[in-house]
Amino acid sequence: MYHLIEETTAFIKHRIGDFIPEFGIILGTGLGTLAEDIDVAHQLMYANIPNFPISTVEFHTGKLIFGAFNGRRIVAMQGRLHYYEGYSMQQITFPVRVMKELGIQKLFVSNASGSLNPDIRKGDLAIIDDHINLLPDNPLRGGNDTRFGPRFPDMSQPYDADMIRESIDIAKQHGIIVHRAVYVSTPGPNLETRAEYRYMRLIGGDIVGMSTVPEVIVANHMDLPVFALSVVTDEGFHEKLQPVSLAEIVAVAAAAEPKMTLILKELVALQR
Repeated sequence: MYHLIEETTAFIKHRIGDFIPEFGIILGTGLGTLAEDIDVAHQLMYANIPNFPISTVEFHTGKLIFGAFNGRRIVAMQGRLHYYEGYSMQQITFPVRVMKELGIQKLFVSNASGSLNPDIRKGDLAIIDDHINLLPDNPLRGGNDTRFGPRFPDMSQPYDADMIRESIDIAKQHGIIVHRAVYVSTPGPNLETRAEYRYMRLIGGDIVGMSTVPEVIVANHMDLPVFALSVVTDEGFHEKLQPVSLAEIVAVAAAAEPKMTLILKELVALQR
């Protein structure tokens, strides 16, 4: 894989010149419009980047954006990749490895999730401080390339404690309610059954979604600090579970987007 990442990185560097991003941002559901707050220097469609997978989800644009975000140089993925789209774990995490080769020092991730915890309600924000991986594969399976990281990377603190603390302080300053949560990652694309929601709550989960964990594993493998923020779009703790539509999930995420953007904007500015 290393030569593919080198090839892709060289192509991107040729297009963006001397622009070196400090941070990478994965704009999942709930942060797609954050791109409007970026002073754009360069944009590249995934489809035009060698070896880059293409996002197939209808509300994920599929674009790399390079520019200034609250005064800091960033590269943003407007549209992420998911296991349920049919991609391998190596393909899903390929962009994270490329962003690291481009120079990013920290990774910021957003997603949408369903609540397993009655204390976390629809429309709330959750800062992920740990996760449970229920995906059927691992992006580190197979031969290990020590140029990326060690064979057995530590995962005792997958999400950066300093950024979690800083983000909680930011939320308090603005009167934004946030929760610290354990995120459960599942294959998707179907939502969960009542029994599955109960099971995930019993094993220690607070929220559940279909992304994020592969990227976080790879980031930790490369010693790249991670911050992850989730918007809770539905509730899975009700015994009489009601059907949830994609339109409802997107609408709830969109309503929470200004709060997510505010936290991320101020958090990025604090980093050294």
